Amino acid sequence: MTTVKTLLGLPGLRLRPRAGAELLDRPVTRIYVTELPDPGRYLSAGELVLSGLLWWREPGDAEPFVAALARSGAAALAASGADSGGIPDDVVSACARHRIPLLEVPADLSFSVITEQVVLALAAASDSARKRLQAAAEAPIETLLERASAELGLPCWVLSAFGRVVAGTSPLPMPAEDVVRRYAAREAGPLTVVPAEGRHAVPWLVAVGGPLSTAQTELAEELAGLVGVTRARAPRPEASLPDSARVVALRTEGSDESRDVLQELLLDGVLLETAGDTSYAATSLVPSAAELSTVELLLRATRILCGVSDPGSRAEARDSAKYALEVAARRRATMVSAGEVAAQELLLAGAPDGLRAALRRRVLGPLLDYDAEQHTDLVHTVRVFLECSGSPTRAAKALHVHVNTLRYRIGRAGELLGVDLTEFTDQLDVYLALRAED
Repeated sequence: MTTVKTLLGLPGLRLRPRAGAELLDRPVTRIYVTELPDPGRYLSAGELVLSGLLWWREPGDAEPFVAALARSGAAALAASGADSGGIPDDVVSACARHRIPLLEVPADLSFSVITEQVVLALAAASDSARKRLQAAAEAPIETLLERASAELGLPCWVLSAFGRVVAGTSPLPMPAEDVVRRYAAREAGPLTVVPAEGRHAVPWLVAVGGPLSTAQTELAEELAGLVGVTRARAPRPEASLPDSARVVALRTEGSDESRDVLQELLLDGVLLETAGDTSYAATSLVPSAAELSTVELLLRATRILCGVSDPGSRAEARDSAKYALEVAARRRATMVSAGEVAAQELLLAGAPDGLRAALRRRVLGPLLDYDAEQHTDLVHTVRVFLECSGSPTRAAKALHVHVNTLRYRIGRAGELLGVDLTEFTDQLDVYLALRAED
């Protein structure tokens, strides 16, 4: 890592500290030359700012310039005061006040020489940093992050696609799911994020605490590559689950990534099988819809659907999860739990579309034909009546008609269907046929 102190030791530069001698361990990431009186909008953290002080005219001019350096996180100011008889006192005092190391450049030294020497030093340090990081290629992810953080001078984290912190060198300054969502949506944020894809369909992300120079970005990308390799090499911990664990059924529409997504999602799960675009796993930790939405956004073109069973035997739970998944697909919902679905909807979810259509036509055919010919809506009337538990009063109120009108319509519908809509078994058959269209 190149620091301000490193630059003081470069042969031929003869830089002399004038302020901030206790701050010389600050890392330097790039060099920027400016003569603007307020260069704030152009500065980045870690920069060595080089200036001939042409902007300085009188005492007081140093304050906005040095304050801009401090706000941007500049590493140091290297200044030459040849045209003004040396560095003005208010520049020295402003640097001391804002804690910006000030280096005096000899009057006979060209800025181009300084720039060349600093760029070469940064390049050499970057190459050395990559080699030191590569030397830890066999180490755990935690060790890789510690090495990279020391080289970058910034905290580092590894995040899963579901917004979980896999490892980090300090507490994450914002929710992990927000970091992943910002990256997936290509929104700027306070952290620099690099994908660590490796051989996995669902990437992990390497996050670094701040904007990076070109050399730092290259090191972060090197870290991401090593994290991907380490992730692929690490064995998956064995899970011990009770027989009554829940089963999760997960489908990735338009891709074959369901197994990878499910394996990444489960912290304590056991993969059961993959059938087509759907994978099944037993787990005691059920995913949230927010986690699924996060990875869906990260994978962009893939839509994720998930069904979750109630606790039960492995075989029963698998079927329950499968039917809950079909309900999610029909509702266009990200996730549905079997316990949230009415029994008749869960049963119908397991029926093929052709069978559902046949059931609807066989039971409701005469009523559907009558509505189509007479431009009535007796099907809707019957559905409201049954959803009101067969109460004429409640159904009439819901439909905003007189109760006698409601009774007449229900009687007429029963005649067309050949059933008694006040009998429970007939009501059940008709209601299931009505729900078959959902």
